[in-house]
Amino acid sequence: MALIECHFFAETLGLCMTMNVILPQRAKGQIGMAGTARNGKHPALYLLHGMSDDHSIWLRRTSIERYVAPLGLAVVMPAVHRSFYSDLEHGGAYWKFISEEVPRLAREFFPLSDRREDNFVAGLSMGGFGAFKLGLNCPESFCAAASLSGALWVDFPGHYNSQPPERRMILREAYGDPAQFEGSINDLAGAARRIVASGSPKPRLYQCCGTEDFLYQANQQFRQFIEPLGFDYTYEEEPGAHEWGYWDMKIQRVLQWLPLAQNQ
Repeated sequence: MALIECHFFAETLGLCMTMNVILPQRAKGQIGMAGTARNGKHPALYLLHGMSDDHSIWLRRTSIERYVAPLGLAVVMPAVHRSFYSDLEHGGAYWKFISEEVPRLAREFFPLSDRREDNFVAGLSMGGFGAFKLGLNCPESFCAAASLSGALWVDFPGHYNSQPPERRMILREAYGDPAQFEGSINDLAGAARRIVASGSPKPRLYQCCGTEDFLYQANQQFRQFIEPLGFDYTYEEEPGAHEWGYWDMKIQRVLQWLPLAQNQ
């Protein structure tokens, strides 16, 4: 595998940003790990971080490079600060950055496929929300999305009103006026309904959450909402908290779940 820390200028944000990228490499002589790569451009997993982390966290807390080595899968891990993958009310256009600029630049810089069936997104916590936001608002770009312990609020106004003032300030900046949430791009339920109504291709969805996680009830509410809508949907839960031991285990499950076989 090749590991690249890529520093670049983001036009959408007006500042320099960073993403880590793992690229497949055919390798037989490397001790302890064999690698593979496909002919042509690589399928890509966009792997998103949580609220307190950055582009380096998946490499620091898991063995993601080792896990993807035999799959011929590239992994793109961008930094988005505490943006909730949203165009901030008084800040940067992070939704445009993650949904448009990051994939475009990643494909300019590296040999990554632009085919829908070769593109996937996954993330944890804030990044779990970001993954489903991308999958459900951009179904023409991503064929599968996975949320690990995601911040998946079906009733966002209720969640917002239950938070302390300092957390409300962060959420308001990312989500806007809670009274205007329904039908917005941040409304995952609304995005799912729009896909169903339009007849657009539905992305495959994978969702998991530990039963001791503080986001467990929010994940249960999203599960109850999404199950009747006819998505190719997988839900898993087991004992676990909001911590890296759980996410290291579940990202391996996500990699098994991804529809890579059709791309061989």
